[in-house]
Amino acid sequence: MDFLQAPNCRSRKKRLCAPLLFLPFLLLLLSFTPGCGAGRTAEVPWFEEVAAEAGILYEHVRADTVRYYFPEIVSGGAAWLDYDGDGYLDLYLVQGGFFDTTLPGQPTNRLYRNRGDGTFEDVSERAGVGHTGYGMGVAVGDYDGDGYLDLYVNNVEANVLYRNRGDGTFEDVTERAGVGYAGWSSSAVFLDYDQDGHPDLYVVNYAVWSPAQSRTCMLGVMPDYCGPLTYPPASDVLYHNQGDGVFTEVTIPAGIARATGSGLGVTVGDLNGDGWVDIYVANDGMPNQLWINNGDGTFTDRAVITGSAFNRSGMAEAGMGVAVLDLENDGDPDLFMTHLREESNTLYRNEGTYFIDATLATGLSTPAISYTGFGLGFADFDHDGNLDLYIANGAVKVPAEVMGEDPYAEPNQLFRGVGGGRFEAVLPAGGTERPLVATSRAAAFGDYDNDGDVDVVVVNSGGRVYLLRNQVGGRGRWVQFRVLERSGWDAVGAMVRVRAAGQDQWRPVQIAASYLAANDPHVHFGLGLEERIEEVEVVWPGGGRETFGAFEAGAVYELRQGRGIANE
Repeated sequence: MDFLQAPNCRSRKKRLCAPLLFLPFLLLLLSFTPGCGAGRTAEVPWFEEVAAEAGILYEHVRADTVRYYFPEIVSGGAAWLDYDGDGYLDLYLVQGGFFDTTLPGQPTNRLYRNRGDGTFEDVSERAGVGHTGYGMGVAVGDYDGDGYLDLYVNNVEANVLYRNRGDGTFEDVTERAGVGYAGWSSSAVFLDYDQDGHPDLYVVNYAVWSPAQSRTCMLGVMPDYCGPLTYPPASDVLYHNQGDGVFTEVTIPAGIARATGSGLGVTVGDLNGDGWVDIYVANDGMPNQLWINNGDGTFTDRAVITGSAFNRSGMAEAGMGVAVLDLENDGDPDLFMTHLREESNTLYRNEGTYFIDATLATGLSTPAISYTGFGLGFADFDHDGNLDLYIANGAVKVPAEVMGEDPYAEPNQLFRGVGGGRFEAVLPAGGTERPLVATSRAAAFGDYDNDGDVDVVVVNSGGRVYLLRNQVGGRGRWVQFRVLERSGWDAVGAMVRVRAAGQDQWRPVQIAASYLAANDPHVHFGLGLEERIEEVEVVWPGGGRETFGAFEAGAVYELRQGRGIANE
């Protein structure tokens, strides 16, 4: 995050005294940066914001105070999950609130059940998941293997594990399961790192902080939130699932305790192609961590040696959100993460044994310079066969120019994939009829209305949630897959290849991606005008490969390990 002092400005709402000395340099930079065009105005908006119409009336409470408590400015998580097994994605939203627990009206996390007709009902109290702690992110997984998805909620003080009973209700099993980390956690992910059939749990921690330790920093003469280096960084935590509903913390023996960082985003995948699922953590203002799975229950941080710890200039950036993708469709998972304004966002291209910062070649560098990115997601929103990108933006420091009443608000961005690993901005910004300007944090992706295209939910710090219904997916055909391990839970870390008209597309199976978010586990492909796919191949965690037969477009299929044709 930004530690630079702003000019001495009197108004927090109208910072008109930005240093104009940098303007000629910025214009020169724009003229020489590849892919820095103004973007292309869409013929029709790609998304329609329908949260209120759908019955999602949630509003995140930032509870700004004169103390400028640091977690206030980075809170706000979201998860898509089908908790009741009716085939429709439900929505869980993580709330901030008040650090003074004596204040009345403490807001709670909310669970919205999808009615299947495009609307939702708030079932938080009935389901028993209306947690009141100061929340950050959320992870989804079937930790006990009973076929029902459970929730793990990250908080500033103590995390919570909600076990899905399968009857529409949840129970708090945190103490029994042994996963109640009591520090400031941000994100988490369920993954089977030792391939024993039981989902383990990796928890990303941000900093050693408490209200009593809080500091207020200054931007010129104005008070504002401090940056991450103000507080000691924390070590992440790894819990091993014993298979009996109980976890054992293995942070030290697994090697995770060897490094600390101000962690925010997390994602997983087999990033070195050895058959074991690895963990990648985006750190805020510190080197990122690439925890390579050694296959013996231990991990080694290989971020520096593989070129994924720093940007192309050798600098640590303010990592917020992160995702695995395969931009080149070559079977090697790449990495993309969002950053602070003036840092751009970064694409690390996988070269097999190392990564290259290939951001400039994508056309995504310059358009992000003016914004602070948090949630993000790659999906083929328009079904043309190319990945597109949605980024949720929102500042963490009061900028020189303020848009609207919220001094941290920024417009979100949508980029259309144009082929060859390049993107162009879709205008108006964010792909809606008018730009949506807020302090956006989590963005979660899934097909909530079961029409075959990918929709987006965005949590806005101190504001109402956005539900963005996809309107552009009808341009082309599509196919989706639910990819399951033998044990029946989602094969997190697997890679899926689809061949249509002789062309290959690769997609990862990932639930934890973006920022403080959990996404629809279905793997989605846009097919353009193709009516069928010739074959599907899955590279499973563990390294095995299976081929599945041809499929018709326009449907959702299940791929289960052991039911395809094994490939050598």
